[in-house]
Amino acid sequence: MVSGRVYDAAHPFLLEKLNATKDRIWEYNKLRPSMLKERNELLRGLLGKSDEDTFINQPFYCDYGCNIRVGKRFFANFNFTVLDEAPVTVGDDCFIGPNVSIYTACHSTDPVERNSRREWAKPVTIGDNVWIGGSVTILPGVTIGSNVTIGAGSVVVKDIPDGCVAVGNPCKVVKCLNKE
Repeated sequence: MVSGRVYDAAHPFLLEKLNATKDRIWEYNKLRPSMLKERNELLRGLLGKSDEDTFINQPFYCDYGCNIRVGKRFFANFNFTVLDEAPVTVGDDCFIGPNVSIYTACHSTDPVERNSRREWAKPVTIGDNVWIGGSVTILPGVTIGSNVTIGAGSVVVKDIPDGCVAVGNPCKVVKCLNKE
């Protein structure tokens, strides 16, 4: 699955892993917001990489968790959703607005093939010092460089280079920052 090859999304092993993660996510989302230590401990056991400064507002949703790696001082606001069938890697000092979704799973456009439950996944990579505005959707296979701002409501379908501001549907670079 994480290699990008076609896999059976309905395989019993994967369904067992999904349900185990959903149970842990349910526990996380039911913790009192003031229980910061417990919340962070649960996240560190769920995510592939995080630290004591990782902060994700509840509710949070993901498929596997173990394929999500976040850098230092990561913050995500309410309703952060990550479909992490492939690796999702986020750098240091990244801020994620509310209602942001990151997708790695890919499905055939052919309905017969799609109904077979066979799919594949492509990784998403986000650099350091990135701000993702509210209600942004990031599609499979996208790389967002460092020092980037993605405007609210954008749908990121292609890579965004370092040092840029990008907005829209589809998301496009509107400004590159001066490197002084």
